[in-house]
Amino acid sequence: MDLFAKLINDISRLWTKYYSFYLGGIWSTLKLAVIATVIGVLIGLVCGILNTIPCGRNDNIFKRAVLKIIRFIVRAYVEIFRGTPMVLQAVFIFYGLPYFSNGAVAFRGNSGMWLAAVLVVSINTGAYMAESVRGGIISVDPGQTEGAMAIGMTHFQTMTNVILPQAFRNIIPQIGNNFIINIKDTSVMFIIGFTEFFAFHQYIVGVNNMYFPSAAIEMVGYLTMTLVASFLLRALEKLLDGSDNYELVSEDQLVMAAGTYSHPDRGTPFDEHHKPSRETVIQQVKFGRNRGER
Repeated sequence: MDLFAKLINDISRLWTKYYSFYLGGIWSTLKLAVIATVIGVLIGLVCGILNTIPCGRNDNIFKRAVLKIIRFIVRAYVEIFRGTPMVLQAVFIFYGLPYFSNGAVAFRGNSGMWLAAVLVVSINTGAYMAESVRGGIISVDPGQTEGAMAIGMTHFQTMTNVILPQAFRNIIPQIGNNFIINIKDTSVMFIIGFTEFFAFHQYIVGVNNMYFPSAAIEMVGYLTMTLVASFLLRALEKLLDGSDNYELVSEDQLVMAAGTYSHPDRGTPFDEHHKPSRETVIQQVKFGRNRGER
C-alpha cells in the first residue's frame, strides 16, 4: 500500500508540473491519427476500386494491359507497406528521400516533421485499407451489380450509387480499427523527432528520471483516447444502421382507402342505398348519358 500511495503521489506531482506537455502530446497524437486515417482511407478507397475494376477476355488488349500494370503496382505497394514496420518506413521516408535526392527533397523544421509523419502514417494506413475496401466491395451481393447493369447503369454509376455506400458501411469497423491502431502507432514517430504523446513522455523522463509514474500517465492517456474513439465509432455504426424498433403493417392502407369509406348517413358510392348514386343511375336509364360522359 505504501508503494501504491507513493506511485499516486509521483503521478500527481508529474501531472501538476507537466500537464501542459502531456495534453499537448495528446492533441498532437489525435490530430496526426485523424488526418492520417482520413488520407489513408482515401488511398485505400482508390486502390480497392482499382483492384475491382472488371476485366474480361472480351475487353480490348490495351485495357487489360493497363489494369494488369495498375494491379501489380497496387499489390506491390500493399505488400511492402504491410510487411515492414512503420518505424523503418519513417526512417526510409524522412532520411532516405534526402539521401537519394542529394538534399533536394528534405523535411525541414516543424512543418517538415508534420508532413513526414502524416505521409508515413497515411501510406501505411492506406496499405491496410486497400484490402479492407476490396473485401467490402466484393462482399456486396453480385446480383445488385447485375441489376444495376440491367437497367443501364455504367460501372462508375453502379459503384458510386449501389456498391460503395454498402461497402462503406461494411468497412466502418475496419476504419475504426485502423484509427485506434494509428493512435498507438504514432508513438514511433519520435524516431524522426515528431513530438507527440510518447515523445513528451521521453522528454519528461529525461528531465526527472521518473520513468514508471510517467509511463502510467501515458498508459491511462492512450487507453482513454482509444476508449473514447471506440465509443464514438459504435455510435456512428448505430446511426448508420438506423432504428431497429418498428411495427409491421397488418392492413394494406391503400386497399382500405379504396371505396371502403362509409358515411354514417349516406353510405358509399358503391352502395345501392346511396341516394345520389341511385338517382344518377335512374336518370341515365331514362335519358341516356350525355355526350361528354360517353
